[in-house]
Amino acid sequence: MSDRTRLLWALMGAMVLVLVVGPLPALSAPPGEPDGEVFDLENYDLTNSYDYEDLDQEVCIEVGPIVPDTDAPPPQPTPEEQEEEVTPPTQPSLPTHPPTPVTLDFNGPGLFGPETGLGMPTCLLCVCISGSVYCDDTGLDQIPPLPKETTRFYGRFNRIRHVKNTDFMNLKRLQSIDLSGNTISGMDEDVFVSLSHLEDLLLADNNIKVLPELPRSLKLIDVRNNQLSSRGLHAEGFKDLSQLEFLYLSNNNLDYIPTPLPLSLRVLHLQNNNIQSLHVDTFCHRHDRNFIRRNLEDIRLDGNPFDLNLFASAYICLPRLPVGGS
Repeated sequence: MSDRTRLLWALMGAMVLVLVVGPLPALSAPPGEPDGEVFDLENYDLTNSYDYEDLDQEVCIEVGPIVPDTDAPPPQPTPEEQEEEVTPPTQPSLPTHPPTPVTLDFNGPGLFGPETGLGMPTCLLCVCISGSVYCDDTGLDQIPPLPKETTRFYGRFNRIRHVKNTDFMNLKRLQSIDLSGNTISGMDEDVFVSLSHLEDLLLADNNIKVLPELPRSLKLIDVRNNQLSSRGLHAEGFKDLSQLEFLYLSNNNLDYIPTPLPLSLRVLHLQNNNIQSLHVDTFCHRHDRNFIRRNLEDIRLDGNPFDLNLFASAYICLPRLPVGGS
């Protein structure tokens, strides 16, 4: 290897050592050169010998792992550092006993209504929407306890046989009762009397023989397809129902038309009964030839064993003739 090549390799090695272990001690000029003279590589006398092994020995530094002094005491924190130390919050201990179960009270005026005899609140057994309680076709054999805010009750197509006077107690807002399609054969006499806001009473398709006392607020009565006889009606039972507009009594066992009828009546259906005759005061007034019953426009008498043509004076005050024949 030539001297020039050896010199280049030596310089490159020195630069690597400077990068690894820090700057090297200042190199002095080769022997025989005056101090302060600029080192000229191009004009350097390569024949001049220089021991590069000595240079390597001078800059070779042994580096080993730093081992801490175990005998020295640990550093103590300053007062400022002690003030900054924050004690971590203690974690709450978990309970060793199971939580107490929460009991829901369904007997009060809550979301699900009072509890029924089946051990289930009414509004879980039925459907309650905005004051209306729907218990249709749910297999009931009696009317369930209803929430006090009930306005409309639907208990159609069940197996209810008897309606008690306690079934609708304290239901001051009740406006409609629909018990169609049950097997009702009896009702307590005063079951509906306290319902001062009741407007619609639907009892069609049952086995009713006697109709109880009715509240004066009724506008619609539907007792079709029962076993109601004339003896099962209160004498003048419809007279004081001054708001009654619709009266459906078809397919029963009535012997005569229940008079007197309120002037508010608009629809009267009596087809398929046992009515055999009419008299002058059934719809009109015997002593007032100028009386006109303007509201009653729909009268059904077909299916009864009598001839309407024989009683023309009985409906001369009506705006329309009854439907029926012999």
